[in-house]
Amino acid sequence: MNYLKRIEHIEDNYKELVVEQNKMLFSTNGIYNKYENPILTRDHIPLEWRFDYNPETNPYFMERIGFNATFNAGAIKLNGKYLLVVRVEGNDRKSFFSIAESPNGVDNFKFWDKPITIPQIVGDFDTNVYDMRLTQHDDGWIYGVFCSERKDPSSPDGDTSTAVANAGIVRTKDLLSWERLPDLISTTGQQRNVVLFPHLVEGKYAFFTRPQDGFIDTGKGGGIGFGLSDTIENPEVKEEKIVDAKTYHTIYEVKNGLGPAPIKTSKGWLNLAHGVRNTAAGLRYTLYMFMTDLEKPWIVTHKPGGHLLAPLKEERLGDVSNVVFSNGWIDDEDGKVYIYYASSDTRMHVATSTIDQLVDYCVNSPEDKLYSHLSVETIINQVEKNQQHKQITKVV
Repeated sequence: MNYLKRIEHIEDNYKELVVEQNKMLFSTNGIYNKYENPILTRDHIPLEWRFDYNPETNPYFMERIGFNATFNAGAIKLNGKYLLVVRVEGNDRKSFFSIAESPNGVDNFKFWDKPITIPQIVGDFDTNVYDMRLTQHDDGWIYGVFCSERKDPSSPDGDTSTAVANAGIVRTKDLLSWERLPDLISTTGQQRNVVLFPHLVEGKYAFFTRPQDGFIDTGKGGGIGFGLSDTIENPEVKEEKIVDAKTYHTIYEVKNGLGPAPIKTSKGWLNLAHGVRNTAAGLRYTLYMFMTDLEKPWIVTHKPGGHLLAPLKEERLGDVSNVVFSNGWIDDEDGKVYIYYASSDTRMHVATSTIDQLVDYCVNSPEDKLYSHLSVETIINQVEKNQQHKQITKVV
C-alpha cells in the first residue's frame, strides 16, 4: 500500500469509529443501562497526535507517538456539551489529561485538538498525573483534583519504583486555561482519590479524602475520609473523619475511595465509590453506592450491600484486569444520570440511570450485614415477603 493510500485507509477507519452510534442494552437489574460499545479507546486518540504527516520525516507513515489507554475520566456538562477529562496513557507510561466532547453523552466522543497543559509547581514537578475529579463549586470555579505522583525521596538506592501520592489541585472557568494551586496538605500520610465537595461547610472548603500509609497499601489508614480546609489557595486538612471505613470480608476490605463529587437530591447526597478486595487472581475493583445526610454529608444514611457495578465479560480484560473505576458522572437537567466508568485501566464506558432510580436503589436495597448467615436471613426475608405478596395478589 503506497503512502497516500495508507493515510486514506487509516483516516477512513478513524472517521467511521468516532461517529459510531452506541446502542443501549436491556437492563435486567433495573438500576442502570449499559451500552454496547466503549465510548473511548486508544483508537479514538486523534491521528495528529499519533502520526507525523510530513512525508520527508515519515515516509512510511508510521505511528510516531503510541498510546496505551483512555480511562478514569472526570465529567462535566458545560455549554450543552458532555465533556470528559480523560486520563490518557502513552506507550511511555506517562499519563496526562485531555478533553473529549460528545453531543449526547453516550457516543460521538471526540478529543479536543490538544491535551491539557497542567501548570507545574516550580522545583517539584509531577512525574505522573491521573484520575481527575471535577467539581463545579459555589465559588464560581471548576476545580480538578487529581493524583500527583512523584518518586519517593526516601527510597533506598536502587529502588526506582517507590512513589509518593499527593492530591494536586487546578481550577478553571472554561476548561481551556488552568491555574495550579498548591497540593493538599494532610496529616494522615499519602492521599489518593481526593474529591472536593461542591459547597462550603462551616464556611470552609470540604474534601473527601483517602488517607493511606503508602503509595499502594493503605496500612493503618483506609476508608473514605472527610475534612475541612480554611482556604483553597493554601489547602490543608488537619483532621479527617472516616465516612466509610474499609471492612473485613467485603468488596472494600483492602481499600476504598470516593469516585466523582456527590450528587445532591431531596433525600440526601448520592455517592459513588470504588471498593477493592483481594482474590487469588489479584485485586478486584468494583463500584458501590451510598447516601449521606444533606446537612452533614460525612454521615452515611443508606448503604446497599455489595457492588453496584463490577467488571463483566470483555470489561475484565485489559492493562490491569478485573477492574472497574469511576471518577466522573453527570446529573442532567431532566434527572438522567450518566455514569462514566473505565474497565481494566484500558477503555471508557457509560451507563445511564436516573436520580429516582439511584435514590430508590440506595434507600430500599438491603445493607450488608457482614456475616454469611445474615445474608441468608436477608434472602429468606425477601422470599417470604414475596410469597405473602403473591398470596394477597391472588386473593384480590
